Amino acid sequence: MAKKYYTQDIPSVIEDFKTDANRGISGDEAAKRLAEHGANALAGKKKRPMWARFIDQFKDLMIVVLLVAAVLSGVVAQEWTDAGIILFVVLLNAILGVIQEARSEAAIDALKNMSTPSAKVRRDGAVQEIPSTEVVPGDVILLEAGDVVPADLRLVVAESLKIEEAALTGESVPVEKSNETLQGDDIALGDRINMAYSSTNVTYGRGEGVVVATGMDTEVGNIAKMLNNADETDTPLKQNLNQLGKTLTYMILGICVVVFVIGVWRNPTHEPMNALLIDMFLTAVSLAVAAIPEGLPAIVTIILALGTQTMADHKAIVKKLPAVETLGATDIIASDKTGTLTQNRMTVEKVYYDGILHEAADDISLDNPAMIAMLLANDTKIQDAGELLGDPTETALVQYGFHKTLPVIDFLREHPRVQEVPFDSERKLMSTVNKYDGKFFVAVKGAPDMLLERVKYVDINGELSEITDQQKQSILETNDRMAKQALRVLAMAYKVVAKPYDDPTTENVEQDLIFAGLVGMIDPERPEAKKAIAEAHQAGIRTIMITGDHQVTAQAIAERLGLIEKGRDSEVITGAQLDKLSDDYFTKHVGDYSVYARVSPEHKVRIVKAWQANGKIVAMTGDGVNDAPSLKQADIGVGMGITGTEVSKGAADMVLADDNFATIVEAVKQGRKVFANIQKAILYLMSCNVGEVLTVFLMTLLGWDVLKPVQLLWINLVTDTLPAIALGVEPIEKGIMARKPRGKNSNFFSGGVASSIVYQGILEGALVLVAYGLGLHAVPHGTNPHEDALTMAFLTLGLIQLFHAFNSKYVKQSVFQKNTFANKWFNIAILVSALVMAAVELPFLTKVFAVSELNLDQWGVVLGMGVLMILIVESVKFFERKADARSKQ
Repeated sequence: MAKKYYTQDIPSVIEDFKTDANRGISGDEAAKRLAEHGANALAGKKKRPMWARFIDQFKDLMIVVLLVAAVLSGVVAQEWTDAGIILFVVLLNAILGVIQEARSEAAIDALKNMSTPSAKVRRDGAVQEIPSTEVVPGDVILLEAGDVVPADLRLVVAESLKIEEAALTGESVPVEKSNETLQGDDIALGDRINMAYSSTNVTYGRGEGVVVATGMDTEVGNIAKMLNNADETDTPLKQNLNQLGKTLTYMILGICVVVFVIGVWRNPTHEPMNALLIDMFLTAVSLAVAAIPEGLPAIVTIILALGTQTMADHKAIVKKLPAVETLGATDIIASDKTGTLTQNRMTVEKVYYDGILHEAADDISLDNPAMIAMLLANDTKIQDAGELLGDPTETALVQYGFHKTLPVIDFLREHPRVQEVPFDSERKLMSTVNKYDGKFFVAVKGAPDMLLERVKYVDINGELSEITDQQKQSILETNDRMAKQALRVLAMAYKVVAKPYDDPTTENVEQDLIFAGLVGMIDPERPEAKKAIAEAHQAGIRTIMITGDHQVTAQAIAERLGLIEKGRDSEVITGAQLDKLSDDYFTKHVGDYSVYARVSPEHKVRIVKAWQANGKIVAMTGDGVNDAPSLKQADIGVGMGITGTEVSKGAADMVLADDNFATIVEAVKQGRKVFANIQKAILYLMSCNVGEVLTVFLMTLLGWDVLKPVQLLWINLVTDTLPAIALGVEPIEKGIMARKPRGKNSNFFSGGVASSIVYQGILEGALVLVAYGLGLHAVPHGTNPHEDALTMAFLTLGLIQLFHAFNSKYVKQSVFQKNTFANKWFNIAILVSALVMAAVELPFLTKVFAVSELNLDQWGVVLGMGVLMILIVESVKFFERKADARSKQ
């Protein structure tokens, strides 16, 4: 809204919109304004056609490399099966990408569906019910309990009106509304008690208001704009795969050129030039295809999909596959308070009566006047199944009675209400008159300061006496102490009368009362949240709280959870204070704050962007409409499955089925596992590819016989798929949550993976060449030693990769541990791949793959090279661990 209507008095607002509070606007004027301002609806972002989205999926460099490889494999090398596999992988990834993009756009659609279908307006002096899309600025809207507010309103009438604004502010307790004019330009949205906002829910009372904004000009419309304009952030996974694609492109082009040139120059077989050019070109292309881990996108997708299944078992539903890996890189968890860190239900924590402050766990009887007042001055409805319906503070009082195992239902049935004085936001009290042992019990509850003005007596252990000023002061001091602990405090009073009132009003019902006690309630922290925050801290992840609740409440909960130390006020900031900070200052000092209170949707996006500007990966939780823009802006948005709106769930990358902060930390653990497993798969695939490239390159350089294209492609097909996928389902490594976040600039080659790929690839190639040399000179062979040696090199290159898969289970840890064979799928994958690789020795396949049948000595060399691969890599790892330990000392 351009104007801050909450600071304007009612006559000024009516004058601004040229309306009449009693008659509204005319039908003709409404039609003109509808034409001028447009429908009262949200505008969505223009959607790109499906075919354009599909084409976009092929602009990724890794995908381009794979497409080129497919063309070369099919057209040039005539390996149509390999080309088909590559194209299938590319097509599958494109389809998944389109589906994920379509899901992310569901947030705006859900936001549109939140609006109420109809609204009660006063036009031409008569009340009409019209479609909410036809509401215009200046309309006078009538509200009552159960209505959804159709537009932003400046209230002109508020009769005991309460509106639940959790979707906008995150505060679970309904707001008591008033028509009074407010002072100040920086009043938080949750404190604008004279305003009613579009898409919020009326829970109590009635009201009337002048429409000051419709459609995209409303607070909800502002959120829709932010959703439309939210930056689409690349996930670390996407960035890493793009980087990998570039690296492979340059490497593969270099391989093709060098092998082709050297092969033609050396011409080991002295072929005619035409035949030589064709053979070397096919070899270079085959090697290039082998160098591309064309199964990598599919393997990554499979690993992520398996990760999503594991997370689903832990109550975390992942909507976008890359979000699994992004979680593992999280530096900051920006968490909503209500329902995520807390239980989202008001709970009695302390009760003051007989001059003593009691814990909620202490016993209390049904004869206690404070307990009686809690139950009788209460509008909670108890369903047949025991479910409580009503205001959260009132249901908390009834639930307290149930927790004390008191016969609440029977008590309420035996003491029916006969009269009442409803709650009023000005006097802040409510009273009921109930039948009670042949007389009538007047139960009063409300704000302590307002109630004490009407109290004449005090009940101490059943004895009545006139209340003294000292006792009143003691009660108010107790109230202050409880309020500083973020407790919502209500006072109870009573009196017993002989008969009902002829005219039950506040003047006669709520006078000469007997003070019964105080009750302090809070939405308590989840028991498991404190432990989860500590575990996240151990993992180097910082948790910050962002809430629409009041500063005192937010700080108290943060202290109880261990987010901040007791009394650290400097780490708490409100939305109003945040508005006074420049972007540059806030970006530099964002680390100074751990708790944000009374924030707006704009604040949440600003907080996320500030952390991202510092190179941090941010996970943002939320359940309301107000959270949707920040959920979309964050590196990973986490929606709430139970309390969350469809808008927030639509904007999120992951949804918590149990709305539990501890589930986020468990999901981070699973995300770290997924990244580690993808690293293992890349280490395995790339080191094997380096070994293949080095083998062919050196064979060509030395003028030896070179592995045939069909042999290279067979090795690639057999060893690249099953073992790599099996590495993706390795169990969580011990101590994974004791590591610090890997950082935004890290990638799949970090943490020693790059150096391991290089030396292990070189080692693999060297051992294959050793096997070739031994086959040619040292072990008995048949009539064609060159064919036997090349066969040994071929089988060694294939099988040594399967041995090396065991090395790849751990980047630096030893493979010689009891859990090495714990992954049954890995064991099966290695066994199947080994049998398929060795199948080329079957008599009817030897000609297909141009190999000879080996004897036992030759097989001994082949298998010996595999064992050596494990032993040498394990030796290197041993010295690496020693060096790491020395560097930390």
